[in-house]
Amino acid sequence: MIVHVQALHFDADRKLIEYVNKKLEKLSQYHDRIIKVDVYLVLDNVVHTIKDKVAEIRVHVPRADFFVKSTSKSFETSFDEAFNALVQQIKKKKERQAA
Repeated sequence: MIVHVQALHFDADRKLIEYVNKKLEKLSQYHDRIIKVDVYLVLDNVVHTIKDKVAEIRVHVPRADFFVKSTSKSFETSFDEAFNALVQQIKKKKERQAA
């Protein structure tokens, strides 16, 4: 599984990257044929005083892609919400394939 983390409009610190990678390691429990994971951490609304932190996760598996996006006031919260939604998508897809 190739993991690609990209930060847009800011420089991500090492702790945030480690946090993301540690959570992504758990994905192999839900799908055993993950090819690549792209994570985009975006600092949104930079022009305004309100700065939203957006986490986007795209997972590539054979014959399917999963994509989730979440926004909150911290990258950890955004990433956790997106990760949980991603796990639900993967579980749902596997249930449909098994049926």
